[in-house]
Amino acid sequence: MAETAVIRAAGCVLWRRSRRDGRPEIALVHRPRYDDWSHPKGKLKRGEEPLRGAVREVLEETGVACVPGAALPTVRYVAKGRPKEVRYWVAEAAGAVDAGAGGAFVPNDEVDRLVWLPPDEARARLTHDHDRALVDAFLHTLSPGG
Repeated sequence: MAETAVIRAAGCVLWRRSRRDGRPEIALVHRPRYDDWSHPKGKLKRGEEPLRGAVREVLEETGVACVPGAALPTVRYVAKGRPKEVRYWVAEAAGAVDAGAGGAFVPNDEVDRLVWLPPDEARARLTHDHDRALVDAFLHTLSPGG
């Protein structure tokens, strides 16, 4: 039997400064197919560089352009019996595409909700433990010396 190919994907911990108090807020997306909350991510296209794919997925899933920053830990798990590897980066929101301050998120079959939450609330809302660990890694990049 042939070796099972690894599913390659990429995503970002997308963040912005709160307009209220300047503290970080993290974007989470809800995927109705899985009824879960996660960071924006998706499968890479054939030959696509992971960072380029991560930025593309953020834009497709949230409507928000972003500026990628530090690499975060790669997450590995099994999905539908196949190994999956997701590369992540920190990415600061650079603005919504063709929209004002309200954003350009459009619900669809893949992602039906987008929320911006403080890190503690984001950690609590995330469905999977490996996504929670990425919040901590993101916060480390913001801390002095991080």
